[in-house]
Amino acid sequence: MSDNKSMAGGQDRTRINVKEEYELQDWAKKFDATPDQIRDAVKAVGDSAADVEMHLKGSHATSNADAQSRAKSQS
Repeated sequence: MSDNKSMAGGQDRTRINVKEEYELQDWAKKFDATPDQIRDAVKAVGDSAADVEMHLKGSHATSNADAQSRAKSQS
C-alpha cells in the first residue's frame, strides 16, 4: 500500500502532526482556523485533536479534575 500524502485522513485521526503540511491544512479546515493557529494550539496543549479543538474554542480543561478545581475556585 502506498503512502499518498496528498490524501487527508491519516491512520490516527486523534492526533495532529503539524510537520505534515497536508494534515495541517486538513485540521485547519476542520477547525475553521489558520495553520498557524493549529501550530500554536498544538504547542500549548499537545497533539490531541480533542484538546486542540477545545483550546481553539477557548474552553480547554486538561482533565475533569482540573475543571472541577477551577469551578470551585471561581465560586
